[in-house]
Amino acid sequence: MLTLALRWLLALAMTGVGILHFTDPRPFVRIVPPVLPNPLALVYLSGVFEILGGVGLVVPIAVTQRLAAYGLMALFLAVFPANVYMAWARIPLGNKVLPVWALWARLPLQGVLLAWAWFLAQQG
Repeated sequence: MLTLALRWLLALAMTGVGILHFTDPRPFVRIVPPVLPNPLALVYLSGVFEILGGVGLVVPIAVTQRLAAYGLMALFLAVFPANVYMAWARIPLGNKVLPVWALWARLPLQGVLLAWAWFLAQQG
């Protein structure tokens, strides 16, 4: 029961954030490190994979759930530089200006998300 709840919670969160990449890409574009080309395309691409991963977690086929979890793990690693850049450049979280310590404190959340997806991958 707990695994099912964790699966749906992550699926809804990832799908929701993925949709935000299309409905309001500006906050995501701002945190793409300037060394990367075409930030808007990268935001859309990550949005697609967030949605695919979220939906894949709840498809009632174990191999699909496992692949979706591993895919989300790869995505969390891929977007980590954007989160580091956000903290380093002190970019606000949407319209909220966070203290610098809070921007840096967000970074370990990526590890939590990785562990969460890894746990789900082992269950699928």
